[in-house]
Amino acid sequence: MNSLLIAVGAAIFYVIAYHTYGKYIARKIFEVSLKNVCPSTELRDDVDFVPTPKKVLFGHHFASIAGTGPIVGPAIAVIWGWVPALLWVLLGSVFMGAVHDFGALIISLRNQGKSIGDIAGDLISPRVKTLFLLIIFFLNLIVIAIFGVVIAACFSLFPDSVFPIWVQIPIAIILGKIIMKNGDENSRFAKIAVLISVIIMYGTIFVGTKMPLEMPEDMGIDPVKIWVILLLIYAYIASILPVQTLLQPRDFLNSYQLIISLVLLAVGVVVAHPTMVAPEVNTNVSGALSFMPMIFVTIACGAISGFHSLVASGTSSKQCLNEHDAMFIGYGSMLTEGMLAVFVIIACCAGLGLGFEKNGEFLTGANAFNAQYADWTALKGLAAKLNAFITGSSNMIAKTGIPFQWATTIMGVFIAAFAATTLDSATRIQRYIVGELAMTAKMPFLAKKHPATLIAVGSALGLAFVDGTGKGAAALWPLFGSLNQLLSGLALLVLTIYLASRKKNYWLCAVPMVFMFVMTFWAMEIKITDFYSKNNYLLLAISVIIIIFQIWMMIESCFVFRKIIKSKK
Repeated sequence: MNSLLIAVGAAIFYVIAYHTYGKYIARKIFEVSLKNVCPSTELRDDVDFVPTPKKVLFGHHFASIAGTGPIVGPAIAVIWGWVPALLWVLLGSVFMGAVHDFGALIISLRNQGKSIGDIAGDLISPRVKTLFLLIIFFLNLIVIAIFGVVIAACFSLFPDSVFPIWVQIPIAIILGKIIMKNGDENSRFAKIAVLISVIIMYGTIFVGTKMPLEMPEDMGIDPVKIWVILLLIYAYIASILPVQTLLQPRDFLNSYQLIISLVLLAVGVVVAHPTMVAPEVNTNVSGALSFMPMIFVTIACGAISGFHSLVASGTSSKQCLNEHDAMFIGYGSMLTEGMLAVFVIIACCAGLGLGFEKNGEFLTGANAFNAQYADWTALKGLAAKLNAFITGSSNMIAKTGIPFQWATTIMGVFIAAFAATTLDSATRIQRYIVGELAMTAKMPFLAKKHPATLIAVGSALGLAFVDGTGKGAAALWPLFGSLNQLLSGLALLVLTIYLASRKKNYWLCAVPMVFMFVMTFWAMEIKITDFYSKNNYLLLAISVIIIIFQIWMMIESCFVFRKIIKSKK
């Protein structure tokens, strides 16, 4: 099948979904209203609670939820065939992910910007709140620790990206000050400042191609360790600064990078319009776990991801100007991420077929895809997952006349930049979660900014270096997919009870909730069996504990839900 038809069809599908199902959810189910005062205004402190124009907040929200998730997940899942991966991305993002993200944002806006875990305590029970917050803390712990390693690996794979990524920080700070001083991001002066910032940002990418930077081994220390330490120090600083100083402008700037990257990919698809050379369906993959249900936990961010509810109820709800903006930010961001995942599928299944060299042989078509996706072991390691997308997308972009090396650097910077924004957003969210846990435990001194951030970063640093390599979190990474999707089910559970208590159509959240719980339980059962057969007792024990937490929360929630339904009759 021609990839151009897939890209155009997906874009049309998302536009129609936004203006039909999205608006129905916003207007009829959650009844968004400009009359409701948002936490950014009610609790404004110009540090965490800051009223923010929707275009700027869209940039922050999208950059925070994206990271490498919508790239790595689809780049792995296409080994089972591009059709099931595409269908899950399209249907999952519209009917599950976007509803999940938008709903989490709305109920947080109506509960003083509290996290989805904290809100669970008000709607269900204090015990559920504690269990929910512990699961969120554990998920964030893995995200922060592993993303330090991911970015370090990106710097190693794409040394051309090191200079642009770090220079983006002062560019973003200056841009933020200009927009704050001007007071309107839509003014002519602000638009000129954004244009100049984007030009400078891409100028640094050109410099990066001419000046690749590699971390030298200092006193025999592995470069990965040094990068992880530096990145966590950066995350600490970024998470305690006022949100409009660095987080907002950097993510806003990255949103333009996203738009440009998507445009380049779209133009590449139009010009090259490569044919999909991957199998449509391939459920018999050597060395892989079962196609069902693993595809639903492998592709998370492109379809539905529990981490998104943390961003929506953690940082975005504290900056949203009004409820009408929430649809554009929550629902719109998820569909945009879905479109990015579609381009990843096309890059890996069609762009890769335009050709690449392996072991001195130039491969094209199905041979190129099969060489990259020969079996499950061929996808082990971050390099294999990212290279499939980078090579495929660069092949298509190069057809527009942009040199292949430049295209590779542009996409490498794109990946590293979005991973970095997820890192600092996750650290900030973890600070809030630590604060909520501290208040629950009646230890308010730990809820303060610096102690909470120190716990957030210190625990991640400890996990990263638990084995002395700086890559310690990798041992827990096999749990991330299932844990992340478990969290999405729990967030949908909270939304279901919220809507039921207000006599709204809760089935729009309840059906996706049941689906995600079933798939998560199924995937966890398969992984527990796998962990047991390999004598991996650490992951086995953690998996069992998580399932016990989930069952406990579901039982308590069922009692609350039953009581709500009875009271409404």
